[in-house]
Amino acid sequence: MFYPFPDLAIVPPDALFHLTARFKADTDPKKIDLGIGAYRDGESKPYVFPVVKKAEEMILADPTSNHEYLPIEGHIQFRELAQQLIFGADSPAVVEKRISSAQTISGTGAVSLGCKLLCRFMKPGTPIYISKPTWPNHSPICTEAGFTDVRTYDYYDDVNRKVDFEKMKKSLEEAPEGAVIILHMCAHNPTGYDPTNEQWEILSDLFVEKKLVPFFDAAYQGFASGDVDDDAFSLRLFVRKGLYPVVAQSFAKSMGLYGERIGALHVVTPSPEHVKAVSSNIQKLVRPMYSNPPCHGALIIKTILSHPDMVAQWKMELAGVCDRIKSMRHKLVEKLVEYKTPGTWDHIVAQRGMFSFTGLTADQCTRLTDVHHIYLTKTGRISVAGLRDATVEYCAQCFHEVITGAFP
Repeated sequence: MFYPFPDLAIVPPDALFHLTARFKADTDPKKIDLGIGAYRDGESKPYVFPVVKKAEEMILADPTSNHEYLPIEGHIQFRELAQQLIFGADSPAVVEKRISSAQTISGTGAVSLGCKLLCRFMKPGTPIYISKPTWPNHSPICTEAGFTDVRTYDYYDDVNRKVDFEKMKKSLEEAPEGAVIILHMCAHNPTGYDPTNEQWEILSDLFVEKKLVPFFDAAYQGFASGDVDDDAFSLRLFVRKGLYPVVAQSFAKSMGLYGERIGALHVVTPSPEHVKAVSSNIQKLVRPMYSNPPCHGALIIKTILSHPDMVAQWKMELAGVCDRIKSMRHKLVEKLVEYKTPGTWDHIVAQRGMFSFTGLTADQCTRLTDVHHIYLTKTGRISVAGLRDATVEYCAQCFHEVITGAFP
């Protein structure tokens, strides 16, 4: 019989999910997972927002609930409420109905769909820029979407551990007119450092002047400051400046809906007529890929965001999540300082969101995993949410050991 893949080679596994598989297979009681970007509570267990549980109970109790197909572009109320959450209900683009929105397969699906749309209809050979460093999936998504020129812009100062704004600005100044620039709206992954509001102002003017296309990856709204409105400052600023951002929005982190794969793609346009054109072409892209998005996650978001009391509860719970992450940052640094671990560690506290770019080397990270059962990527990025009161001291001791060669 004919086999169509006789020379198909095994490709290396995804590094992060392979790391997670190793962690799950590890039987050592001291093991700590600092790799996966998923929030864990104070007992290292997956956290389900109580308001999400309440929403699911309401959905189950609704006698009109069914399992019919959603429209190709997704649940209409979900899309409208998701728009208001990220752009602000009073945004000119929202009020004037100038945003084309589609429900997507979480944030990854939104980035992918946005890249496909841009690549399909922009000038052939248009370059797309990603930050250096960035989420590892950005580059392959851009390539798979059809971009043939994927470039990087300077972003992080490894020595001083901060945003290297001057280099970032220079990189973008040198980008050709019309280039697409992927920006992290907040809680930059992996560094945990964002431009200041003043720096965003400078960048927005640069985008206007250079006619650059801003593509915001908004995976962590609410996870940087604990306030969903503060975290949307950069995007809302760009809209106020008259730019037309493309936005990939995820609810995986902000509502703990990792497995529901619920997100949205938003495209800001000049007019409602342009919305019709963009929406029709998004539908044309989606139909042959997966036809229609799943329903449950959209219903959860719609239920929460359409009830003011549930919105208030969600924001309170989200602030609590952020407070625990901040607490773990402080406790880790306190222990490293207490042990007189060589180096400076203030950057761990200064960074925002789920991740910290620790500054550990690849060899040190390998030793942490292979010897001490602490699982993290070889870039030195850790998910601070993976720490808890019972493990933070052991983690600090192991950091000290891989740096100095001895436990404190």
